[in-house]
Amino acid sequence: MRHPFTLALFLLLSLAGCTRRATVGHSVPDFRLRLLNGREVSLASYRGHVLILNFWASFCVPCVQETPALNALAEKFPAGQAVVLGVSIDQDPVAYQTFLSRYHISFPTALDPSQDVMHRFGTQLIPETYIIGPDGRLDRKLVSVADWNSPAMVAYIRSLLPATFGNGGVGATGPQPRVPGGS
Repeated sequence: MRHPFTLALFLLLSLAGCTRRATVGHSVPDFRLRLLNGREVSLASYRGHVLILNFWASFCVPCVQETPALNALAEKFPAGQAVVLGVSIDQDPVAYQTFLSRYHISFPTALDPSQDVMHRFGTQLIPETYIIGPDGRLDRKLVSVADWNSPAMVAYIRSLLPATFGNGGVGATGPQPRVPGGS
């Protein structure tokens, strides 16, 4: 039989962890990551843009399957309209670098070997992707491989774009700001 104090502590810690997780319609947890190019980014770096935050690892077979589609998606949204940001949980930097090279990753990436950011978002399985609107709120969470280049998915992401980016013809296209980690 478990000690009542131990059980109460376990429940309290479990509930505390739930409050930090990203939930649809609410602001996502802030994060700080160092991109492959050395630049540091946070959630605020992507304010005003649609952020497609993808957690992955080099040893994850579904992540490998999803990579070409994420590359293609990143190319569909030039000048940072929507940004794919890959966060690898690899602990081996050589495996991470090899993956990036082998699959010609074209979008910004960062390493999170401690899995701190992943756990703050509540990610338990990879690949897992969070689509974050320009206001920093979670619009959708996808677990497992997604069809990133389906017309419906591309239209959905375009629908989240601010009017200054010309989201499906609404508003005029304005100046395209530079996004950290973008090419």
